[in-house]
Amino acid sequence: MRTITLSNGDMVEVDCLSCALTSGTVEPEGGVIAETEHFHAHQDVAYPIRGLVIVASKRHIKGLDELTEDEQQDYITFLTKIRKAQRETLGIEHVYYFYNEDTTHHFHLWMVPRYDWMYEFGRSVESVRPVLLHARENEKDHAHVLEGIRLLTEGLKE
Repeated sequence: MRTITLSNGDMVEVDCLSCALTSGTVEPEGGVIAETEHFHAHQDVAYPIRGLVIVASKRHIKGLDELTEDEQQDYITFLTKIRKAQRETLGIEHVYYFYNEDTTHHFHLWMVPRYDWMYEFGRSVESVRPVLLHARENEKDHAHVLEGIRLLTEGLKE
């Protein structure tokens, strides 16, 4: 078991955070943004950045090459819908996408929006870690993040 501190300060003990979130054992702040048969989307639980969406597989796998053909189709369609909702409901013009296979959790993709304030940290992949840490340490307006979750959730229902 690992103890993980969520962006709202709550602490949870889990073997796999992604499994806990996709199964409903741990409820992400603001709730589930959307889900499909194979995937689950939620606001990142560690970094309070409005519109930072995590798309996690419901099945415990590590790599992209482990997706079935049905999961592959579902994945790209789901990502496209979420990205469109980010643009239309939150005005997010640019997103960085990250996925890694050496994680302590299972297969998930980060959809990290780029806001003007982030450019003081740079414009490359190297800027993302400082941006995330800055948000964790300085973002105190959880209502703004929760409003983003609500807007995305509503936008994806349409």
